[in-house]
Amino acid sequence: MTKNRDIRHELEHRILLLDGGFGTMIQQYGLDEADYRGKEFAASEKLLRGCNDLLNLTRPETIREIHEKYLQAGSDVITSNTFNANSISLADYGLAAEAYRINRVGAAIAREAADAFTARNPQKPRFVGGSMGPTSHTLSMSADVDNPGARAFTFEQLSQAYYDQARGLMDGGADLLMLETVFDALNAKAAIFAIETLFAERGMRLPVIVSGTLTSSGRTLAGQTIEAFYTSVAHAEPLAVSLNCSFGAKALLPYLERLAAVSEFRVAVYPNAGLPNVMGGYDETPAMFAADVEEYMRRGLVNLVGGCCGTTAAHIAALARALGGAVITQEFAEQIGADFYAKDAAASTRVASTFFDD
Repeated sequence: MTKNRDIRHELEHRILLLDGGFGTMIQQYGLDEADYRGKEFAASEKLLRGCNDLLNLTRPETIREIHEKYLQAGSDVITSNTFNANSISLADYGLAAEAYRINRVGAAIAREAADAFTARNPQKPRFVGGSMGPTSHTLSMSADVDNPGARAFTFEQLSQAYYDQARGLMDGGADLLMLETVFDALNAKAAIFAIETLFAERGMRLPVIVSGTLTSSGRTLAGQTIEAFYTSVAHAEPLAVSLNCSFGAKALLPYLERLAAVSEFRVAVYPNAGLPNVMGGYDETPAMFAADVEEYMRRGLVNLVGGCCGTTAAHIAALARALGGAVITQEFAEQIGADFYAKDAAASTRVASTFFDD
């Protein structure tokens, strides 16, 4: 974990910048089945392409490079490549037994990248958020219309999967845990129970962010309003309650306002780059995305901002300019004969525009 600064300390002084979509960045590499398998999993009977979490083991250099792109763009918090790295989700690929290792290694890759950037400029410490996704199942509803009581797994089984994931993330060096894209608060409660159990066993705690996602109705998939979702998870006393995915930044604004109105905790948000087009892609440019997210900041609604589906390092760089804190890497600083870190917002904007504008 980052030793010199606590993330709570940083949040007392400024809005922190998260990273953007990880799957979106991975897609840019055009990896094939052999890349996902590597040598260790070459004999697997399952198709592994699409199991992005596995790349922590088979393509760690690629994952490190993506983290570095986000850090270079200005991210204060990078998330581990572990969104689906729980035993329930990994079972689809025959990889349930690898859950702990994938999380530990994934967090460690992010930790190394974050520490390297912190060492370059200790005045801008970088943090690692351990990503914990929702799985593709729900505890609140049945997938069998003929059997309303049917569930794919029990609360205890889901909690155990989250416990193993959180244990790996903590052992890999995560600074905080991020329960992301929650569409069922009961799933989140299973994760919270697992995390609290682990904290109690270790006699230490990490900050936790709980982030919900909404359907087109403006409610979670399980049917909760923003206010009901918040009430369901507030007992965890998270570092922040958040919304992610769901919509583009402009469409998410009214729901963010409602969350900010009821939250006694900090508020985070990381929307998509608009809604998917007919080809499944996202059309919002970095400038469009940043302009919409900047409205959140003008209204004083958020403490942490970033991007989700369709966003890239370019989108995060545009947000960094809006925050007035774009980062100059050592390589770039040497090219322009400047100090490592821009001295003010205007200088940050000029430098970021040079290197990140398309």
